[in-house]
Amino acid sequence: MDIVRRALSHPGPPESFALQTVQEAIKPQRQTKLVLDENQLLENILRSLLQELVSCARQSGEPIMQFGQCIVDGQTMHGQIPRLLDIVLYLCEKEHVEGGMIFQLLEDLTEMSTMRNCKDVFGYIEGKQDILGKQELFARGKLVMLRTCNQLLRRLSKANDVVFCGRIIMFLAHFFPLSERSAVNIKGVFNTSNETKYERDAPEGISIDFNFYKTFWSLQEYFCNPPSITLAPSKWHKFTSSLTVVLSTFEAQPLSEEEGNANNLEEEAAAFNIKYLTSSKLMGLELKDPSFRRHILVQFLILFDYLKAPGKSEKDVPSETMKEEIGTCEARVKKLLEVTPPKGKEFLNSIEHILEREKNWVWWKRDGCPPFEKQPIEKKVAQDVVKKRRPRWRLGNKELSQLWKWADQNPNALTDPKRVQTPAITEYWKLLAEDMDDSAGIEAEYHHKNNKVYCWKGLRFSARQDLEGFSRFTEYGIEGVVPLELLPPEVRSKYQGKPSDRSKRAKKDEMKVAVHPAEDNQTATPASENGGRPDLEATPVQMDMEATTATGSNSQGRSPTPDEHQKQSSETDGQEPGQLEADAEAGMVDGETDAEVDLESVG
Repeated sequence: MDIVRRALSHPGPPESFALQTVQEAIKPQRQTKLVLDENQLLENILRSLLQELVSCARQSGEPIMQFGQCIVDGQTMHGQIPRLLDIVLYLCEKEHVEGGMIFQLLEDLTEMSTMRNCKDVFGYIEGKQDILGKQELFARGKLVMLRTCNQLLRRLSKANDVVFCGRIIMFLAHFFPLSERSAVNIKGVFNTSNETKYERDAPEGISIDFNFYKTFWSLQEYFCNPPSITLAPSKWHKFTSSLTVVLSTFEAQPLSEEEGNANNLEEEAAAFNIKYLTSSKLMGLELKDPSFRRHILVQFLILFDYLKAPGKSEKDVPSETMKEEIGTCEARVKKLLEVTPPKGKEFLNSIEHILEREKNWVWWKRDGCPPFEKQPIEKKVAQDVVKKRRPRWRLGNKELSQLWKWADQNPNALTDPKRVQTPAITEYWKLLAEDMDDSAGIEAEYHHKNNKVYCWKGLRFSARQDLEGFSRFTEYGIEGVVPLELLPPEVRSKYQGKPSDRSKRAKKDEMKVAVHPAEDNQTATPASENGGRPDLEATPVQMDMEATTATGSNSQGRSPTPDEHQKQSSETDGQEPGQLEADAEAGMVDGETDAEVDLESVG
């Protein structure tokens, strides 16, 4: 310890004697770097010396950062403790000793000092901020520095030491990276211990409405704990009723430009207090104070902004009715801020800009505070970079070359009959048939009929394998193409063929023409003889009868014999009446289809 104490009066800079002093005091195994036990021994020596210097400074009554004399660069300087800290900081920066040693000494020094001396100690910390913030030192001592600053903030008064608290917070903001999670309230816990005390009983001789006084200051309970508003509907109704009373009072008592100019807000900002007085005797004066009104109205906007913030759990999200009431109240608050002098519009624009930027921080916090910093890309020297030769492929790229290689290895790959297989329509349409079954409970948006590629392939398969089903596409759409055997009975009946009214009328006309050909004395004339096109309106029954007559006359050239008449009549008598009608109906339907096809081809 004596060796280190004598080193404090050394006239040169720390780099000229600091390492030599450590070697004389510790006698380390290595010449330039201490091991673990040696670091601990040196730290104990330095902490004991620091405690001795602080004790001597208290006895002398001098500030601890100015106690003692030392010579620096040939000049006599006051302060042996700063000299000791400079020596240790140099050793830590050059990695001769453990990097967290300087932070431990600063923590001990703040704990042993009064608040007046702590301001001087913190001034030293601010002056060495660039060195303390280096990566090799920051990684070792960031938690110790954070603990030291938090202890100082707890010892300071938030009302009387506002400037010193601000210095500490600004130092932490610069010392720690922007994405440091230790400074972020991840869980969103509110300081519910910050209670606002106000009078519960009305004093004698009060000149204001005491009910309004209690209603006004009771709103601070909701500002202290915003999540409690949405927990129960009764609390929300109580909050909105109190808020309406306050806003109505502000609107009924607007401030004039003279009242706004009478209060110099710049002078008030220099003597800012964290809380307003809650005495009922001051209520009338506070209502006429523009800064007081702005303070309360901004609290409303912050509360509304929190309630509308995204990413909260379902129980904390306000209902639609609450959102409408929030929008209405927010518009009233902004209107009051705009008409509150002086420069109401400029003040409102500034607050809206701040709240809008705050949303970005809310999202960043909800996403888990991802880091903003990105490591710089190292610029490589051109000579050190070895250019890699690009591989050359036989067919231009890797995929085609590999495909060609597979073809050489397997020459039968393209001729294999199993390579391309057309699925059966009963297998292909199973998926759509399941969608059409109501008992399956498949929603309409997930039906396969919405897949254009699936429907296009199915129509091609049905056109090759199932013409009957393919013909139902015109009348029933893609669902009519599905084979009927795949559908349940209740769905199948919808797509089974039924003759239409037009077919029934055509059937009656054709029956009349087929039954009475001789009465009308109509004879079919070939298209070649008439010089025109064939009669497309002729029914299938007529065409069959004409073909039979023509065949009989051409092949035999005579009238049928009585035996042939008897044979034909016996064949006709052997058929059932229903069978005759069914045959005629089938012929009519087929004839109608053929006629329509011919018409389309002619057109």
